[in-house]
Amino acid sequence: MHIIPAIDLIDGKAVRLTQGDYNQKKEYNARPLEVAQQFEDAGLTRLHLVDLDGAKEKRVINWKVLELITSKTNLHVDFGGGVQSDEDLRVVFECGAKQVTGGSIAVKAPDQMERWLSRLGSEKLILGADAKNEKIAVSGWEEGTDVWIYDFLQNWVEKGINYVISTDVAKDGLLQGPSFDLYRNMQDQFPNLNIIASGGVSNMADIETLADMNVFGVIVGKAIYEGRVTLKELSRFTTS
Repeated sequence: MHIIPAIDLIDGKAVRLTQGDYNQKKEYNARPLEVAQQFEDAGLTRLHLVDLDGAKEKRVINWKVLELITSKTNLHVDFGGGVQSDEDLRVVFECGAKQVTGGSIAVKAPDQMERWLSRLGSEKLILGADAKNEKIAVSGWEEGTDVWIYDFLQNWVEKGINYVISTDVAKDGLLQGPSFDLYRNMQDQFPNLNIIASGGVSNMADIETLADMNVFGVIVGKAIYEGRVTLKELSRFTTS
């Protein structure tokens, strides 16, 4: 299982929101590169970088931070937030992202997402399937939908998606544990899908449970920043 630390960006700074609420923002570091370098120094190899400004504005905003991190580290960066157009996509890959997460666009402009998938292949694109009460949420979670998450996944698996990041919005930022049942249901229905769990991780026991479930990866954010898990613990886990 891949341990994937997260950096969420607002105004070029590393922050965390609670349940996707921009009014519940906590700033952790004005220099995201320093955070990324700490992750790399601990032996972690991946990074989940989210442009929260971009998610809100529906266009990529914090591409300079992406470019700085990819030029100064060897981290495998997946980037999400605001990637809505061909130009956004081009900029993000030119700035060094290895993968791009498409969530809102997969709901609102599925033909475009499908075209990207056809052009880039399944290794470059991650489906963002964030949900609240098992219904898809988009635009930085500011908008709910009536789309059932399992129907959404079925549609995109049939189109060739291999990777999905799924956050239970109700769990995110609360440090109350991930939505294990959600991920188990996904595994039961889509056994060949590479599932990246996100949201709610509060301690190493949560991470170990997800590892026992054999999910592809787990995104860890607030638990790191709040000292619930240490980089040393995560480093041991990744090499064990």
